[in-house]
Amino acid sequence: MTDLLFLGIDGGGTKCRARLRNAEGRLLGEGTGGPSNIRLDPDLVWNSLLTACREALAQAGLHESDLKRIHAGMGAAGAGQTSAVERLLSRAHPFASFEIETDAHTAWLGAFNGGDGAILIVGTGSCGYGGTSGDCHYVGGWGYEISDEGSGAAIGRELLRRCIWAHDGREPATPLSDEVLAEFNNDLEVLVDWVGKARPADYGRYAPLVLDHAGKRDPLGVAIVSNAAAGLGAIATRLLDLGAPAICLFGGLAEPLRPWLPPPVQRTITAPLADAVDGAILLARVALQGRQT
Repeated sequence: MTDLLFLGIDGGGTKCRARLRNAEGRLLGEGTGGPSNIRLDPDLVWNSLLTACREALAQAGLHESDLKRIHAGMGAAGAGQTSAVERLLSRAHPFASFEIETDAHTAWLGAFNGGDGAILIVGTGSCGYGGTSGDCHYVGGWGYEISDEGSGAAIGRELLRRCIWAHDGREPATPLSDEVLAEFNNDLEVLVDWVGKARPADYGRYAPLVLDHAGKRDPLGVAIVSNAAAGLGAIATRLLDLGAPAICLFGGLAEPLRPWLPPPVQRTITAPLADAVDGAILLARVALQGRQT
């Protein structure tokens, strides 16, 4: 048992992180790679994963041949889509074992060490996940087009919609709407052309601008951030109703939006025990123990 190696991988849409620990939990090495949302081309994803793994191995003074000793766990963006998981696993992996789950699941594993609780992820997208006694549920997270309330993408989408209202005279213009419309030369045709090509991250880049203006009491900024916080509050409240005793926040927009969350939700927020990468290591450990018994 003492010569076992465990690797955790946190695979996101823009980059992946890898962490290598020994059986006692001692940190041996870490690495990073490129985009690893598993809805992407499997060859691209595996290249990103192995780049991160090789960096972690190098820090540990190990070689690529040692991959076959490693029990790996991965929390991946896109892993909620069964077809995406099957497509990734159609490529042979180099590890002793390889377990894959959603990034929400491994974040929850890390946050509560597999115990009772829930997480709220707030970044370009948003998602709630957790429960009690291992009975976990997803709340939201179905994409910004129809879900992901309170996310960066949803905030940016709402901003542009409300800027159109201001342009039309349906609501008062504010410094925020003026600044955004000026980017498009105050021409809605230019804006519509941009929307036709925009991806979630393109919308999400407007979230810091909205938060900045909300902090200055810009009425449009306050309205959008308040609406975003209400959406996140509804996700969190559902998780609490499902029995979660506490909530951990994850994602780049979690802390900026935290002061805007409903007070009953804020009172349940706690610090995570560990991050999603260590959650992925726990995933690999638990799977190995299950096979051994």
